[in-house]
Parts: sequence; C-alpha cells; structure tokens
Amino acid sequence: MTVVCLDACVLYPTVLREILMGCAARRLFRPVWSPRILEEWARATRKLGPGAEDVARAEIALLRDRWPGSEVTPRAGDLVRLHLPDADDVHVLAAAIAGHAEILCTFNAKDFPRGILEQEGLRRLDPDQLLRGLLDRDAWAVRDVVTGVHATAERLSGEVLPLRELLKRARLPKIGKALG
Repeated sequence: MTVVCLDACVLYPTVLREILMGCAARRLFRPVWSPRILEEWARATRKLGPGAEDVARAEIALLRDRWPGSEVTPRAGDLVRLHLPDADDVHVLAAAIAGHAEILCTFNAKDFPRGILEQEGLRRLDPDQLLRGLLDRDAWAVRDVVTGVHATAERLSGEVLPLRELLKRARLPKIGKALG
C-alpha cells in the first residue's frame, strides 16, 4: 500500500482532511505525519478566532486515536542533513522519510522541489493530484467517501452545498469536475 505523508496544509481544511482520511480508511493509502505537523495544524487555526485551536486539538486527538500507527518521529540526522528552500519545512520531509512515504501530499510546491524529493525517493502531489490518482484506481471508493463528506457538510451547515462548489473551496477542482 502506498504511504503518503500529509503536510499540515492538507490536514487543516476540514472537508479536505475528511476526504483524505476517508480514502485512507478505505485502504487506498496509508497516511503518516509527525507531531510537529499536527502542531502546525493546531496553531494555524488560531486565525479563525477564539476556540478554534481547542477544536483543532480535539480533532487531532481523534485522528491520533483512529490512526495510532501514522505518527512518526523524524530522525535527528535527517533534520540536520536535509535542506529545502524554507528551512522550517525540513521537518515535513524528514517525517516523510521516517514514515517510509512514497508521496508527500502538500500544496506547498515552492518549498518542496521535485529534485530534492526524488533524491529521497519521494514524489510531491497536491491533494487534487493524489485523489485523482485514487479515483482512477478505485472510483467507487473515492466517490463514496466524497458523497459521505458532502452529506455531512450539508447536514452540519444546514444548507444545500453544490458538490463542485464544496470541492472547489476545498481546493479540489479536478475531483469536483470529475465527480460533479
């Protein structure tokens, strides 16, 4: 099974995270992350206002409980030897290496150059690319996950949310087009 390291920027938006983790639950890939990646997610929610970080930390606790084997600790040697355009992202690459990931899923293409990742045996995909590949492999499973997340989003919001619009807001326009 393909191992995918999920960067904080793909765990933070709820709809996107729920779709990714739903696909992981269907065994379409095995997710990995580090404690620092989860901490970045929690801190990123502060800009949403009071209480948002508490909600994120509760969601992180649930994620850790559901996926106990997904959390990895980067090796100190990797943290020292690796270099990226943004030194603050080295921990993400080190987590991918520690988790034996084949794919790093991130929106941050600029700070994860393909050449550097290839030297470590990794490919960089954004979530839309990752999910498009999963859709090609198992359309029924991905469609079922997206349908479930869509229904939950509508139930929680109390509104009708057009699927393509919801997926576009989740930065998944290709999946939205493919499924919409």
